[in-house]
Amino acid sequence: MSDARLGVLKTYKLFVGGKFPRSESGRVYEVTDSKGQWLANAPQASRKDARDAVTAARKAFGGWSGATAYNRGQVLYRVAELLEGRRDQFVTEVAAADGLSKSKATAQVDAAIDRWVWYAGWTDKIAQTVGGANPVAGPYFNLSSPEPTGVVAVVAPQKSSLLGLVSVLAPVLACGNTAVVIAAETGPLPALSLAEVLATSDVPGGVVNVLTGRAAEIAPSLASHQDVNALDLAGTDGDLATELEVAAADTVKRVLRPGRTADWFAEPGTERMTAFLETKTVWHPMGV
Repeated sequence: MSDARLGVLKTYKLFVGGKFPRSESGRVYEVTDSKGQWLANAPQASRKDARDAVTAARKAFGGWSGATAYNRGQVLYRVAELLEGRRDQFVTEVAAADGLSKSKATAQVDAAIDRWVWYAGWTDKIAQTVGGANPVAGPYFNLSSPEPTGVVAVVAPQKSSLLGLVSVLAPVLACGNTAVVIAAETGPLPALSLAEVLATSDVPGGVVNVLTGRAAEIAPSLASHQDVNALDLAGTDGDLATELEVAAADTVKRVLRPGRTADWFAEPGTERMTAFLETKTVWHPMGV
């Protein structure tokens, strides 16, 4: 009898509603590293999977947006703690997904964890930054306060499998939105491992839903879905971005267009948070 041990190969699945289902289509596709070596089979999500993810995100929106900003910050900080505990695993996966050396992959992972902490700290501060009392000529109070947009569909960056993903996902969550994420097509494994972190953290099921597969197949159904309120096109090219913008116009979605160049190590600023906030303004007469 041989003493050689067979390793246990991991079965990757989608992350929808806090659970890990297989694609309803039963399809998978091969994920390889930068040298073409096989890494795993990832589920190839269908339009039905996308609709299920939107349903889960909408169901979770009330509880997540209704939580106090301070509580959301605590929950997101817990995610960073768990990311730190699985740091070595993410370094290995990012190196394979993005074709990086170990040192460069480590820098990406460390920056991703720090980025998550940074956005966790903004949860109870963004309202002070973009809201406030407005000067008016009359005996009135005029107050503006930000509110989350709702369900946000995110096409994750294709060339930064973890840092880019965190940089577009964390601001969506920090503001109280829920998300349906299409992971990087050629490097989805870090996103699926992040889903495992989210499942074991305090983030409620459905707040984040992760789909893998071909963005050109999945994204149009999200862009035209009437229960999706906003769209982040960070991981799209010119032709696909234009197609999705046209589809989103029918339901008057907020659309964040991809920048010409993305330096995910750069200071993020507040733009990705304010892009998915609505401003509510209240007029109230003085002395009443």
